[in-house]
Amino acid sequence: MRLPRDLHPVAWWAWAVGLAVAASCTTNPILLGVLLGVITLVVLTCRSDQPWARSFRLYVWLGVVVVLVRILFRLLLGGDVPGHVLLTLPSIPLPDWAAGISLLGPFTREELLAATYEGLRLATLLVAVGAANALANPKRLMKSLPPALYEIGTAMTVAISVVPQLADSARRVRAAQQLRGGPQGRLRRIRGVRRLLVPILEDSFDRSLALAAGMDARGYGRSGELTTPQRRITGALIIAGLVGVCVGVYAFLDSTAPRVLALPMLGLGLLVALGGFATAGRRVQRTRYRPDRWQLPELVVAASGVASGAGMWATQRWEPLVAHPSVVVRPGLSLLALAAVLVAVAPVWAAPPPVTAQRREEAMA
Repeated sequence: MRLPRDLHPVAWWAWAVGLAVAASCTTNPILLGVLLGVITLVVLTCRSDQPWARSFRLYVWLGVVVVLVRILFRLLLGGDVPGHVLLTLPSIPLPDWAAGISLLGPFTREELLAATYEGLRLATLLVAVGAANALANPKRLMKSLPPALYEIGTAMTVAISVVPQLADSARRVRAAQQLRGGPQGRLRRIRGVRRLLVPILEDSFDRSLALAAGMDARGYGRSGELTTPQRRITGALIIAGLVGVCVGVYAFLDSTAPRVLALPMLGLGLLVALGGFATAGRRVQRTRYRPDRWQLPELVVAASGVASGAGMWATQRWEPLVAHPSVVVRPGLSLLALAAVLVAVAPVWAAPPPVTAQRREEAMA
């Protein structure tokens, strides 16, 4: 019997990034639908009862809005794609400088399918990020970052915890209004949106001030004892490393560039950037109480996400018609594509049970 514990947050983010890469490599609606089902199953199985775990629904609704907006833009800016006409709207003429762009006009089935495929891919990316937000503890994520990135990590942690905090504030404010005999019914709930938004914003500001005070009391934002030459050397190493990485990536993607600027420059840039980060980490003096350890479940979860992204990249490269089907024919499937998507369901069995209030009570009983 596995003991309940929280999985390492970096493992969840590695899994989610792998699924986001897999979603970016395909527009096949069947594969994207299976990928959304896998993400939902893992979140419902492995999330805890903490406030950030309730934010997944907001990302799902955001994905639905993205798909609808993508279809609306395709309807507004029609591409005059030939095919089966579903809806005929009056066309609005545009000046000559806007050649190639048309407003309204006939809307075909092929345009609808293309907009749905593209919107579904973007929605899957957002849902993957939402899954990482719902599964990973943002405070432990900030603690796991290297010392050189603690300032960036603090900003990122505060940013990704905004949606979970808003979801928790909305739940508590709604419950308080219901206890006070607030308006009931769908129409009254729509009219009471303004009464709901003001307490949510006030609660968010209060939490932000409390977070800022707590971070200031714990020494965030204070620099270590480094001399001016050391700071200049650190900045020069980081900038030179980032320039080398950019040149190496560009040469790797551009086949006409000299090969000496590809992998050698990319490796040299990474080494210089890592040296700069190591030097920058010396100015941050901090201690860790009970550091998080990587165990077998963390490795399996992270590897499943990486395998999913790599598998869909291979599908895009070797089976382009499966990864990016045409809107004229029915989307197809392959064993490689299905395996690349289904391997991401491994956390359902590999991840330990999440820590919840019910399990805490059972352990204390």
